[in-house]
Amino acid sequence: MQIGIVGLGRMGANIARRLMRHGHDCVVFDANLDASLALGREGAMSSAALQDLVKRLKPPRVVWLMVPAGEATAQAVEELATLMAEGDTIIDGGNSFWKDDIARAKALRARGIHYLDVGTSGGVWGLERGYCLMIGGERNVVERLDPVFRALAPGAGEIATTPIREGRDPRPAQGYLHAGPNGAGHFVKMIHNGIEYGLMQAYAEGFDILRHAGDESLPEEHRLDLNLADIAETWRRGSVITSWLLDLTAAALAEEGDLASYSGHVADSGEGRWTIQAAVEEAVPADVLSAALYTRFRSRQQHTFAEKILSAMRKGFGGHVEPKS
Repeated sequence: MQIGIVGLGRMGANIARRLMRHGHDCVVFDANLDASLALGREGAMSSAALQDLVKRLKPPRVVWLMVPAGEATAQAVEELATLMAEGDTIIDGGNSFWKDDIARAKALRARGIHYLDVGTSGGVWGLERGYCLMIGGERNVVERLDPVFRALAPGAGEIATTPIREGRDPRPAQGYLHAGPNGAGHFVKMIHNGIEYGLMQAYAEGFDILRHAGDESLPEEHRLDLNLADIAETWRRGSVITSWLLDLTAAALAEEGDLASYSGHVADSGEGRWTIQAAVEEAVPADVLSAALYTRFRSRQQHTFAEKILSAMRKGFGGHVEPKS
């Protein structure tokens, strides 16, 4: 299929590359022309402006946005809406707020333009590992664009099949899901990221306790000198707490045991806050996720080893670099 990709940052460029590897034709644009030209040298068709990109696409056009959530996405959707025609599709693969998706889809529907919100997880590793996709929008549009989603998804890989799934939708077992109508994709991704906060916080606090097991404030006979890198490596194999986040933690600790190069200033990109908002609206207790979010706020005032663990994991999966204090 032919598809336009707008936004060629850490994930957008690799989404284009993965699609091209699977035989899809990509027309690309980024505000940084060098990024567009670089992908052009790899086989994509570069564009100098959104108008140029739309002209290069054959109807019915499909444009995948991978730009920062908020005003940047709103502006891109509005500009594309003036350039595209009935039957075309805009896909927002960023981390937009799910209620904004519902409003955008309604506005675009009046113009005859389809809209999909696609929660995209995979970070900087998606090119090789594939992207876990959570899709919201009209069923017939999702099914028509299945070749795109199938190419981006990781596939079953070496993960064992879940028992008793006979007769169910086969797509989740390949790493992508039609979650429901517009808004559902980003809602599911929002909760995914809220859970991510909680998991990361649990690892961070656990390793902080291990690190302080030898503190002089403890009775001498109770002090333990523990090798955190070796503990993390051991837990990766056969433990019930194995995960990709633990893999990243083990790699960070093996490289730098005290994580001295990290300040422990931990940013949040919005989804954690939205998750807590949803919990409040639904009157659902979310003790762990709330605490994890508030810890990130505190990390910007004072830093602990636990926050350095969080920073190391964020850098590992998403290439997130700590802001300068």
